[in-house]
Amino acid sequence: MSRPISCGSFSIRLLFLLTLGASAQTDFGQTRFICTSIPVDMDPMCSAPMQNSGPADDIKGTIMQLRETILQQKETIMNQKETIRELTAKLNRCESQSAPEPPQYGRGNTSSQSNSLKDLLQNKIEDLERQVLSRVNSLEDTKNLVKNESTENRGQKNSRPTNKFQITFPLRTNYMYAKVKKSLPEMYAMTVCLWLKSNASPGVGTPFSYAIPGQPNELVLIEWGNNPMEILINDKVAKLPFVINDGKWHHICVTWSTRDGVWEAYQDGLQRGNGENLAPWHPIKPGGVLILGQEQDSLGGGFDATQAFVGEMSHFHMWDRVLTPGEIYSLANCSSKTLVGNVIAWTEANVDIFGGATKWTFEACRQIN
Repeated sequence: MSRPISCGSFSIRLLFLLTLGASAQTDFGQTRFICTSIPVDMDPMCSAPMQNSGPADDIKGTIMQLRETILQQKETIMNQKETIRELTAKLNRCESQSAPEPPQYGRGNTSSQSNSLKDLLQNKIEDLERQVLSRVNSLEDTKNLVKNESTENRGQKNSRPTNKFQITFPLRTNYMYAKVKKSLPEMYAMTVCLWLKSNASPGVGTPFSYAIPGQPNELVLIEWGNNPMEILINDKVAKLPFVINDGKWHHICVTWSTRDGVWEAYQDGLQRGNGENLAPWHPIKPGGVLILGQEQDSLGGGFDATQAFVGEMSHFHMWDRVLTPGEIYSLANCSSKTLVGNVIAWTEANVDIFGGATKWTFEACRQIN
């Protein structure tokens, strides 16, 4: 006669299944299962009569959850295996790419082509070295030549007049200029003469400018842009009929007096123009700075490259009186060697050069055709 199965029997079976599910990957040879009988009245699973389906449904639900958990773990393990496989493949590719490869110079290039390219580069380098060496030798030869000429000039210093020189301004810059060491006295009349050579266009620039504190345009000779050459005294302007940018030497003079501001302009010994009302009754002020080759926007500076003089200059003289037409003609034709400026005389000791302007030997009378 069979006995009815108690709730305690179901509890033993459930504990066995739970233990089996939790130990699915455990070595059963080292595991022991202990079954303990539980009285019917102490089994929490027997709180309801057997005819009720509640405990059976709970057991079935628990088994389904365990099964689902096992399937999810299995899927996770499979995904991890796939990830490991992909990482291993990437690692192999990285290791293969890290190996050094021979340089490639193009499809079909061979080691002989590589050597040919190397030889070509080496030849280019050698050619450049030869060119540099040639330039260095040329500069050294020029340096030695200048040094020898300088030595000869020093030996002839006592015999060569100090006024036979010119200043060259080869470029239109804002830093190349010459400075006259002497300043001007207060002048109620004035004559300025000089030799100029230029082919600059448009305009030869500013042969000279004299500035005083508070007035940079106290006395300026300028040819700027497409304008004619002008003389400025205390910012007042007179246009001068000079044409000198033909690459030839020209002798120019400008005279002026405070009385009615009368002025005259001479080119190559001949009067080319005259006028009046140029800063009348305004004497030229003393204590300023006289610059050759640049126009001053401030005392001794403020140069503008567009207004710089480009060309050659010599025999800059200034007097505090109006020279006669005969005196000016004799200066232009070198028939007077004793007439020199009593305010500014053209000597090397009176002029300093800056910024790359150069001094060269010059004989004014030899330039006359």
